[in-house]
Amino acid sequence: MSVEDEFQTVDRILASEAPTRCVDAFALSLIKAERQVRKLFTHLVYQFPIFGGADVPALRSVLIANRQVYFRGFLRGFDALYSRSIESLVGADYPRLKARVDEAIDHRNKIFHGQLTARSLSAMDLTSLLDDTRVWCTTLAGNSAADLGYDGFGRNSFRKSTVPNLWERYRVQFGGVADYEKFVRANMER
Repeated sequence: MSVEDEFQTVDRILASEAPTRCVDAFALSLIKAERQVRKLFTHLVYQFPIFGGADVPALRSVLIANRQVYFRGFLRGFDALYSRSIESLVGADYPRLKARVDEAIDHRNKIFHGQLTARSLSAMDLTSLLDDTRVWCTTLAGNSAADLGYDGFGRNSFRKSTVPNLWERYRVQFGGVADYEKFVRANMER
């Protein structure tokens, strides 16, 4: 699965005649960005030699049980774990794109809760935020694939990287699931 494949659904919604197509496609694009960052993080965690297929349910359970980890927490977790930050992987346009994704998330959260946003967002506003979210995902995917051997869109993030000994680049080392759970609580919770 590639970024283009992942965003086909967004493009189909935008191409529809549905009156809510822009807000629907906008919200879906953010779901894809949030999932990409989560999957990049879980891919990193799975690279520890101590973890294998039998550990996947326990690794997933740590995140399932924790209701305090969101997009920003996954960004913090990635940055606390890996030797390169998300900012360095997104590159020079990070400050602008991060601000746009944060703005989009704030608007989306209001929309999801039936609240009014501070601005009356037009279809053009929503599409512009969606476009920047797509650029974020595309840039992060390309640079992550080159650096980690995974772009965050492949169907299974719990797989070993094609990059040998990736875990040796980490800032923190885990000895098991308990260390992972402590790391999540200390670095990623709201």
